[in-house]
This record gives sequence, structure tokens and C-alpha cells, in this order.
Amino acid sequence: MGHSAVAFIIVIGVLVFVHELGHFLVARLCGVGVDVFSLGFGPKILKRRHGRTEYCISAIPLGGYVKMVGEEAGIDIDPADKPLSFSHKNLSRRAAIVAAGPAFNFLLAIFIFYLLYQISGVFMGKPNVGRVVENSPALSAGIRAGDVIREVNRIPVLSFEDIPKIIMESLGNPVDILVEREGEVLAFTITPETREGKNIFGESENRYVIGIVGSGETFHQKLNPIQAMGKSVSDTYGLVKLTIQSVVKMISGTVSADNLGGPIMIAQMAGEQAKAGAVNFVWFIALLSVNLGIINLFPIPVLDGGHLLFFGIEALMGRPVSDKLREKLIQFGAAVLVTLMIFVFYNDIARIFNGG
Repeated sequence: MGHSAVAFIIVIGVLVFVHELGHFLVARLCGVGVDVFSLGFGPKILKRRHGRTEYCISAIPLGGYVKMVGEEAGIDIDPADKPLSFSHKNLSRRAAIVAAGPAFNFLLAIFIFYLLYQISGVFMGKPNVGRVVENSPALSAGIRAGDVIREVNRIPVLSFEDIPKIIMESLGNPVDILVEREGEVLAFTITPETREGKNIFGESENRYVIGIVGSGETFHQKLNPIQAMGKSVSDTYGLVKLTIQSVVKMISGTVSADNLGGPIMIAQMAGEQAKAGAVNFVWFIALLSVNLGIINLFPIPVLDGGHLLFFGIEALMGRPVSDKLREKLIQFGAAVLVTLMIFVFYNDIARIFNGG
């Protein structure tokens, strides 16, 4: 448990620091004064003042905050501080400051993936046919085990993972395939068939397949800086898309909300990934960073997304949301978050008692 606790504090510390650093740097860039930059909540354990800002580490390591000058609308501030006041900046600057936190979480994921791909490259499956499925279109066409797939629909195949993607894009239309067999290049035209399978959410879906299975052999490919950056951005986008889909499916009831986890689950997973090695551990940080960025963009008052919602309403109405309405919505948002926290803690505890 001690190992998991240390891993948890490292993970949360990195994620919170990067998130709050985004708010802090863009606030300073926009001319907003920052009174406090804190990692954690509650009593301050360590603190140091540099200029106007007090930098501190607080007792409860479950978040952090940046306290800006004039951040709370409707509160009188010293006239000398008005040029540094958040609430006195124009709408675009306020929105940029708020959006910077989640944006930095996404940038952290891209940065981690980039470092991993630059250091270790990627491992991919060789485009070799290991087995041809019985009664499949590939078997009927003459594809054999040991064939090497070189092209599908004139698209060069670099890895086995490329093949199902191209076949799915064919939408069931015939595909032209070039294979290499014992030094000879052969051409085949194969019409995919539809087979029912399960996606990562456990839902049934129809897939276009030709009926080949890879050999399982892999090869290592180094990536140059441009390739590494492209894959880093692509993978981060894929995680964002997958996370949003998961949330939508939980709300619709397609995916059980029992899958939600809280601090205990994160601590357990962080400990497991730390034991598995540095690469697994930093990849886990990237995954959670994407999740944190998305969660903070939910249009719930008290979250960054809630503030951006207020700014959107302000842009449409030409005036800020009234203090009274804002206060009520923030209270509602806080109640939603407390309810969600209770639920995820319940899930965590239930997993412990169920041995999960």
C-alpha cells in the first residue's frame, strides 16, 4: 500500500502541477496578478513568497489552485490592483486563462508520448499472414499462411495493424491485395465479408473482414522527431475521443458507471504501473492527464468548463451572468461533484471488498 501511496502522490502531483501551471503562466502572460499557487488543499505545509505570489504545498494532495487578483466577481479590490485583476480583463483573456489548465494537461500527454517515441520508437506487427480462417474470402481467393501483405487497395502496408483499418474503410467493396510469396508478388481481389464482433465497450458491431490472422511477429521502428510528434498528437486525440465516448456511453447507460474509479483505484493502478516499469508509469500519467483535461472541461460550475460556459453566455448576452445566478449554479455544481466523489469512493470500496 505504501508503494501505491507514493506512486499516487507522484501522479497527482505531476498532473495538478501541470494543470495549475497552465492557469498560472497564461494569467501572468495576460497581465493578471497571482496571489497563491498551491499544490494541494487545506493547511499549508511549505510556503515561500516570490514577488507577489506565495508558492505552497498544502496538506491534502487531491488537487491544487491558483488564486488570482480579482478572481471573484463582485468583490471590491484595491484600485491599484485593477490593472492586475482577472475580472477586469476582457472576455478572451479570461477564457484563455481558464482553458489553459486543461490545455496543459493535453500538452503533457503529447509531451510524454513524444519522449517515449523518441527514446524507444514503436513496436508493430509484421504484415505476415500466420493463419487463414476456414471458409473465409481470403482462403477462397488463394491467400496462404506465410504470405506477406504488401499493399491493400494500392496503399502500402507497413504493419499488420494497417490491414483491418484499410479493409474497414472499403465498406465491404472488393479490395485489391498484393502479397509476396517466396520472392514472387501476387495480386488478389477479395470481397470482404461481414462478421459480428465486440468493440472495446463490449457492444456488438459488424466488421468487414477477409479472414486472415497475423503471425504475431513484431519489428521495431525508430521515429524521427516529425513522425514522433505526429503520432503523439494522433494518440492523444485518440485518447480524448475514446474518453468522451466512454463518458457519453456511461450517461446513456450503455456502459456501466461501476467502471468509474476514484483516488483509491488510481492509487492501486499507479502502484501497479510503477512496479511494471518507468515506461508504463509515465504512460499512465499521460492517460490520466487526458482524463483530467476532459473532466475539467465538463460544463459544470466550479470546473473550468463551467467557467467557460459562463463566458459563453456572457459572449451571447453581452453581459456577465448575474452574481446571484452564478452563486446558485456554483452551489449546484459543487453538489454534483460531491455526489460524484461519494459514488466513486463507494465504487472503490466495493472493489476492495469484492477483491477487485
